[in-house]
Amino acid sequence: MIRTGMLSSGVALATERMADARSVCIGFWVGTGSRDETVAGAGTSHVLEHLLFKGTEDRSAAAIAEAVDEVGGDFNAFTTKEYTSFYIRLLAEHLPLGLDILSDIMWRPALRDSDLDAERSVILDEILMHADEPSDLAAEQSSACLFPDHALGREVLGTHESIEAMTSAQVREFFALHYRPGNMVAAIAGRLDHDGVVAGLDARFTGSSGGSSPERSAPGDTVIPLQVIRRGTEQAHLILGMRSVDRFDPRRYALAILNHVLGGGMSSRLFQEIRERRGLAYSVWSERVAYHDAGAVSVGMGISPGHVPEVLKIVAGELEALGADGITDRELAVAKGNLRAETILACEDSGARMGRIGAGLLLHGEVLDIDEVLARVEAVTLAEVHAAAVELVAAPRTLSVVGPFDESDFDTDPLAVG
Repeated sequence: MIRTGMLSSGVALATERMADARSVCIGFWVGTGSRDETVAGAGTSHVLEHLLFKGTEDRSAAAIAEAVDEVGGDFNAFTTKEYTSFYIRLLAEHLPLGLDILSDIMWRPALRDSDLDAERSVILDEILMHADEPSDLAAEQSSACLFPDHALGREVLGTHESIEAMTSAQVREFFALHYRPGNMVAAIAGRLDHDGVVAGLDARFTGSSGGSSPERSAPGDTVIPLQVIRRGTEQAHLILGMRSVDRFDPRRYALAILNHVLGGGMSSRLFQEIRERRGLAYSVWSERVAYHDAGAVSVGMGISPGHVPEVLKIVAGELEALGADGITDRELAVAKGNLRAETILACEDSGARMGRIGAGLLLHGEVLDIDEVLARVEAVTLAEVHAAAVELVAAPRTLSVVGPFDESDFDTDPLAVG
């Protein structure tokens, strides 16, 4: 049973009781991510993700880790372009301990100068690690091409320059502005009592009052059609990006089905044609991302450099076919069946359910029942998918390449090789 409400502090709350579970997962969701940072402060949200686990006024980082380890728990955090999440999963009998630790780090983190100094080198190494991975580099470059001169195009980790220059005062100011009740959601799933959770969170609140979601401006329509980073790699890593709808658009369900047919599953057109029938790539996929005011569909490929012209021709052909003819009845049925199972299977444990209700309440202001989500997917028609395909094929498009190429090797058309 899912229940939502508001804590006395002003934090929005969602709980889901799982009667058969023996665990509980507690999460705090902050409605601020990398898109809400200045250029000079790029990476601040990710820095805070690290620093909140470095200790509080009363608990050292070692004491927190030891307390969680002692009960066999798991705690972690992650940062995205639009939000940051902190969570702890442990046995239901240790729910009070989980509330203690998460409430402490969310409301009273130490944010010491020495903590930033220690984590700075860790984060710089993380940035270097991503730069060494061609597929990650292609993905980062693709975002920059899709949303140029906009925060959505910047990397979540920040830059070497911004992290080197970051100060503790800057981090504390960012925390004081964004980590407040009006910009937060608490989500808890597992064996729990809703009223007990409310009382427990209210009793542990020691933060500042107020706060609100950050103001945001939508990206413009301009994209960078082509960007190439020359690397002497054995594989070429390519990502074709197309602008699409935001996360509130009702067309997102038709687009989810279209994405599955294009490259989102093993039966998808691109996987079957490029990998299975022709053996031209080990990795080929497509995915959909949706933000507050923008979105994109991306096709990713890891292929031998000599196969690039042929593969891009296949991708162009499949997109043209989808725009011209849409998908078949069979493809619609397969995609709906896959999305239905994916949605249900993703809710098999307390951690996944906490993530669903937390993200739903933070990003949409509501938590839809699973059956309602499935009904919306099932209601999608062939005509709606065809309309989504027509719009996608006509959308601004980019090509990001990392491999043994120069930009002169490609035509101005993002799907053509010169």
